[in-house]
Amino acid sequence: MILVTGGAGFIGSNFVLDWFATSQEPILNLDKLTYAGNLENLKSLEGNSNHIFVRGDIGDSELVSELLTKHSVRAVVNFAAESHVDRSIHGPSDFINTNIIGTFNLLECSRKYWGTLNGAIKDNFRFLHVSTDEVFGSLSKEEPAFTESHPYEPNSPYSASKAASDHLVRAWLHTYGLPVLTTNCSNNYGPYHFPEKLIPLVIHNALQGRPLPIYGDGQQIRDWLYVSDHCSAIRCVLQRGQIGETYNVGGCNEKANLEVVHTICDLLDTHKPRGDGHSYKEQITFVADRPGHDRRYAMDAGKIERELGWRPAETFESGMAKTVAWYLANTQWTQNVTSGAYREWVEKQYVGAA
Repeated sequence: MILVTGGAGFIGSNFVLDWFATSQEPILNLDKLTYAGNLENLKSLEGNSNHIFVRGDIGDSELVSELLTKHSVRAVVNFAAESHVDRSIHGPSDFINTNIIGTFNLLECSRKYWGTLNGAIKDNFRFLHVSTDEVFGSLSKEEPAFTESHPYEPNSPYSASKAASDHLVRAWLHTYGLPVLTTNCSNNYGPYHFPEKLIPLVIHNALQGRPLPIYGDGQQIRDWLYVSDHCSAIRCVLQRGQIGETYNVGGCNEKANLEVVHTICDLLDTHKPRGDGHSYKEQITFVADRPGHDRRYAMDAGKIERELGWRPAETFESGMAKTVAWYLANTQWTQNVTSGAYREWVEKQYVGAA
């Protein structure tokens, strides 16, 4: 059995669903169910005895230790994190508590549990930490993409907290010998994405006839990774990755935010036209840029391809088509997660777009 933390969130729940599409090995799913954790993401697994869900915090050492021992966990895959840059600017303490202290606790519990194991079971144990490209800071248009050896230069409370967690993972390998793996991914998108991030927010607002808020000039560049490709990369690293190594996971799709929004509008114009016949692009609204907004992220994913044979299956065009189609077919899911508290947050963050 593997322990997946944060398995009711966006990437975590996609990983759990993807896992059961290819494996019958049980998953112990630990999630605190904060605003972005949603059991509705896992509704298709109801009645599946191989999926054991526990509501809890990775910072609860007694609970984590009990779960590791009780279920004879062979691997930990850590998705649990506060992940929204904008929220980290307004409330950094949650990011420090979850991303740094929570990861420390998970490492310590795993180290102590691993120390009780023997033989092949101990040799095969793995702790896989899922991180982000944002720990590397910002690039100019001319600079080469981030490699695994790029220096850490985090620029937001979120990225700083993730950088700290990466360093803890490395330290638990070199100090204690804990068999760890780390992945640093680019911007994910796809089904079950909480609509505070760019792509689901734009889709939701477009269908509601609301403004589509774009920070600054909209020319911030990100490498976009379809979430199922990220899940396949994590499976690959868990199965074949070398202990102590880090692997960049990217979609090979550098796009400016404004281009992403135009692509969404074009897809919606085709598949869900506005009643007045006008383009959704008319709803685009430029708002004040956020503090410390990194200009460009780009990932060199050559290492994971060379060493483990992984490449993304989706292009930006195919992934976006699948994403928009999913949201059009699952409007009730979006309605269920967009509570009054969520709407207040968006209106506070995107000043001038409400």
